[in-house]
Amino acid sequence: MAVLPSIHPISLFRPKIPTPKSSFTPNAELIRPQKMRVPFKLKDEQNRIFHQLPSGLQMEVIVQKGSPKSSQSIPSILQRPPLLFLHGSYHAAWSWAEHWLPFFSASGFDCYAISLLGQGESDSPSASVAGTLQTHASDIADFIRTSFAIPPVLLGHSFGGLIVQYYIANSNHGHFSDTEGLFPRLTGAVLICSVPPSGNSGLVRRYLFTKPIAAFKVTLSLAAKAFQTSLSLCKETFFSATMEDHLVLRYQELMKESSRMPLFDLRKLNASLPVPSLPKSCIEVLVLGASDDFIVDGEGLNETGRFYNVTPICVQGVAHDMMLDCSWQKGAQAILTWLDCLGS
Repeated sequence: MAVLPSIHPISLFRPKIPTPKSSFTPNAELIRPQKMRVPFKLKDEQNRIFHQLPSGLQMEVIVQKGSPKSSQSIPSILQRPPLLFLHGSYHAAWSWAEHWLPFFSASGFDCYAISLLGQGESDSPSASVAGTLQTHASDIADFIRTSFAIPPVLLGHSFGGLIVQYYIANSNHGHFSDTEGLFPRLTGAVLICSVPPSGNSGLVRRYLFTKPIAAFKVTLSLAAKAFQTSLSLCKETFFSATMEDHLVLRYQELMKESSRMPLFDLRKLNASLPVPSLPKSCIEVLVLGASDDFIVDGEGLNETGRFYNVTPICVQGVAHDMMLDCSWQKGAQAILTWLDCLGS
């Protein structure tokens, strides 16, 4: 288990918040043709709903509400904020529903995992890529604006973490329900094995000069999508060496089906970076990395920590897919500890 260092929040904020109210009625079954040929079977207490964007396209959302037993033990003034999980490339909402949604739900949090457009069971736009930092963040903002009565905590993994960073930089830090068009305020944000604010170009350069074999493998695995056909490369890219092969094979099949189109045009993305500097705000940020991350190195983790003026936490003995790895509890517990101290 990782040792948690002291976290220096951007500012201290603890909203006095009522019980959240959702603007949708969850449906237990997928009521339209499945887009993934390898569907993810929902667990008990999980529902799949679809959020319609202003464009008319729909995003898949897997929902698991907080355990009533846990909620009863929490004073009303400390009501848990909802948690909204955002995946990275080659993943979708299912990657959170496997372990972390049940874990945080059991601790009293209402949990929501979104599949970005072109991923998972979400609709695909009529373009060559799923979107940009701006469009993905705007889609998240629309869901938050129409679904929550209180500011959520936004958690992003890998490239999903970069979308969270863009969202933070453009957030409305006044009242939660302020002007339409602004990104609604958050209670906090968690960046999990996140691409740093400058993008992945620095990661690639460091690998080329210091780890040329690793650089080749990362390029082969991700750019050439060789992780989809090679069990060993999939394991090395996303998981710990001790991960059981049958689990890697299962997730490999789900990852193949999760991304019908690229999440970004990487050339255009890198040209738009770094993300804007953070305005003075009331957002607290947790930067969380993994000691065995094959994609985001220690310098990338430290860069993100410096950007938000926080001490990053590096969880020992886990790989890039922290939420699916065989020691997934380590990262989940680190986040829960941070959430329990949020605003204190």
